[in-house]
Amino acid sequence: MRLVPLVMLGLCVFALLLVALLLTRYLRLWVQSYASGAGIGLFDLVAMSFKKVNPTVIVRSKIMAVQAGLGDSTGITRQALEGHYLAGGRVPLVVQALIAANKARITELDWKLATAIDLAGRNVREAVQTSVYPKVIDCPGKNSGRDSLDSVAKNGIQLKVRARVTVRTNLNQLIGGATEETIIARVGEGIVSAIGSAEKHTDVLENPDVISKTVLARRLDANTAFEIVSIDIADIDVGANIGARLQADQAEADTRVARANAEGRRAMAVAKEQEMVAGIEESRAALVEAEAEVPRAIADSLLSGGLGIVDYYKLRNLQADTDMRRSIAGTGTPVAQPAAAG
Repeated sequence: MRLVPLVMLGLCVFALLLVALLLTRYLRLWVQSYASGAGIGLFDLVAMSFKKVNPTVIVRSKIMAVQAGLGDSTGITRQALEGHYLAGGRVPLVVQALIAANKARITELDWKLATAIDLAGRNVREAVQTSVYPKVIDCPGKNSGRDSLDSVAKNGIQLKVRARVTVRTNLNQLIGGATEETIIARVGEGIVSAIGSAEKHTDVLENPDVISKTVLARRLDANTAFEIVSIDIADIDVGANIGARLQADQAEADTRVARANAEGRRAMAVAKEQEMVAGIEESRAALVEAEAEVPRAIADSLLSGGLGIVDYYKLRNLQADTDMRRSIAGTGTPVAQPAAAG
């Protein structure tokens, strides 16, 4: 019976210590919540600790929303804040983005879209700021390693262009939309195409806005996270005469081809000449062979009686006369004399 009062006293002391501990840890946050009308009770703060939720983050975020005029009707409730925190979201950043959107009267951004953008890894506050205050992107990009976009007009003159693209965030397409790199690539492609379709480079130099109008008309911001506000040509420089260089290279290539063809024809002519020389030598050999048969034929005729000795001497006299005439005229070598018949 004596232990009962001691146990009761111990329980009272434990309860007082527990209450003191709770007041020490949560009293300041509860007072802030109560004073600002955030509507977060003391037991709610205790429950957050058991849920592994940081009460300080939730209370301060809720206070920011209430003070900015964003109550539970906008979806920013204690349960929503806790759920987004447990999902790994950046609760203060989302609340700040919603406050900025509300002040800027951006109606398309609500709690659901803001948390989705945050969980997708995008900076929702920066997106709202870019939507309110447009952002300028250099084209080509600073990380591309190039100073300008190079394109050639139809007359062969190269133009070096630097442009600045003013964009603002399209919140509805921020999830799944293409990033700045896509905008830079599309704008660069459009500028190169616009210059390439110009008849003369002077037309582009006289009216640089032609490039901007042509590129804007192609709706290059489709399926991207940005909306193109304007495209401004910052600088245009005249480069090399690419057309003349290509023509010179083509002429040099044509000259080499012509030289190769001429060398081929010369080689064929030389081969043909050698073939004709060989044919002449073959004809001379045949002539010598035929002349070698003449004495044999004369001898056969003498033996057979078809040719008399008188006829043979008459033939010798005729050949001698012919050789004398050729010697006088200097037109050739004497004709070979037929050998005497044996």
